[in-house]
Amino acid sequence: MSTARPSGPASAAGVVLVCGPAGAGKSTYARALGRAGYVVLSFDREAWARGLRSHPLSDRDAAALHRSLQARLVELVATGERVVVDTSFWSRALRDRYRDLVRPLGVEAEVHYLDTPRDVVLARLAARRHGGPDDVLVPPDRAAAYLDGFQAPTPDEGPLVVLDGADRATIVE
Repeated sequence: MSTARPSGPASAAGVVLVCGPAGAGKSTYARALGRAGYVVLSFDREAWARGLRSHPLSDRDAAALHRSLQARLVELVATGERVVVDTSFWSRALRDRYRDLVRPLGVEAEVHYLDTPRDVVLARLAARRHGGPDDVLVPPDRAAAYLDGFQAPTPDEGPLVVLDGADRATIVE
């Protein structure tokens, strides 16, 4: 089921997978869900805390970060917490891995896809200054590669909410 949500980060889902390329507004949206009671698990914050501050991360480092987030996700869901996972979820395979982790716990993860126009993403990335985990520099060639390799989620994957990532009111309120 695909739903376009006109405004505001509201959800009844036990697990939200925030999906979109770098610069789409995922971290802003995840923080808003955090204010609404979700525990936020952030790939970029975890990477920053480990001193991993350049993109792209090595496959080994990215895999270790995902294992850590996945273990924490299962732990939190098992205790009844609502959780939002903030990472690009650039491929269906990655989204499926996270869904498969929580399904045995009786939870169907809901993907919230920030559908943000390419020009908006590139402008946001160009404005970054490397001031923290939500402000990691992404060089223009890497940004283009991320956008070109991104696999947008589709309704056949499972619960999906599509948000207008260009509209700050949609992702912040």
